[in-house]
Amino acid sequence: MKNVLILALLIMSASVQAAKLVTLSQAQSQNLGVEVGALKQIKDAPVLDAPAKVSIPPKSDFIVSTLYAGLIKKINVAVGDTVKKGQILAIINSPELLKLQQQHLTGVNDLTLSKAEFLRDKKLHIEGVISDRRWLKTKMSHQVFLSYVNETRQLLAAAGFSKNQIKNLESKHNISSQLRITSPIAGVVLERMVKSGQRADALAPLFHVADLKQLWLDISLPQQRAQEVSVGDRVSTSVSNMHAYVVLLGQSVNETTQTVLARAVIEGSHHGLRAGQVLSVKISKKSAAKMYQVPNTALVKLDGISTIFVKTATGFMATSVQILGKNASNWVISGELKEMDKIALKGTVALKANLLGLGGDE
Repeated sequence: MKNVLILALLIMSASVQAAKLVTLSQAQSQNLGVEVGALKQIKDAPVLDAPAKVSIPPKSDFIVSTLYAGLIKKINVAVGDTVKKGQILAIINSPELLKLQQQHLTGVNDLTLSKAEFLRDKKLHIEGVISDRRWLKTKMSHQVFLSYVNETRQLLAAAGFSKNQIKNLESKHNISSQLRITSPIAGVVLERMVKSGQRADALAPLFHVADLKQLWLDISLPQQRAQEVSVGDRVSTSVSNMHAYVVLLGQSVNETTQTVLARAVIEGSHHGLRAGQVLSVKISKKSAAKMYQVPNTALVKLDGISTIFVKTATGFMATSVQILGKNASNWVISGELKEMDKIALKGTVALKANLLGLGGDE
């Protein structure tokens, strides 16, 4: 009984396979307009196309300003110049800087006198010559002078003075009204807001400097399709050899455009894109299954199931597949296929009709 059941199953399986096989000669295939080609395996399944803008990460983007007002004496860089960290961008004549240096030197002199009093009273207090009250007053006075000098040192450093320049100022007492505006990073000058001879106000923007080694893509996803995109999805474009991957999906919808922000990090720096550039990008998704790209004409529906026709020695085998994605002219599929398989790229409607017994010629 068991052997009979197995035999029946084998006969049924063979019958099903035969039902899916379209037996055709080479001449019949040509008459039906069937074109055969190899399967094209791909790594990513396309999800959607969307507009994007190239942006600079905030940590790499700087607006250079001055703490002290003055007259722009000299500008050393132009828009597009590559600069090093600490490179002088401009020189400003600032009376306020002279005042700060004078205050700092006065504070240094007062601290020197205070330190002498501090050391003297410390010795006298140990010997019991002076009271605790006087010793406390001397310590507090010395701390006030020390704090003031530390404050003016920090202000000089914020104005662009190096440690060596501050030391030279304290030792040689040579003051200068020239304020050096330096670049906070190694990067590129994207914008210059001032010109020589112009007055620069305190905290007014002077230069826009950015490190362009790392760029982002701010992608606007249609709100109704945002759920199709995931962190880690690949991003590419036809206008450059850029490759990127999604690192963030926004949690809000833009009220005006009804889009959701997706941020992608661009890999490498040799991609030819520029900050502020607007372009169209393609978002694609990786899959554990092997994926193949076939033209729209290669796919038909059999009993509601997506099907392609795989070339065999005697004709074509109707093979069901799963749809993973689609672009303008191709489908992305997976299924029980092999890379060496050849499939019908055109003439699939005629093959379907032949399979269903509806005639052969188109």
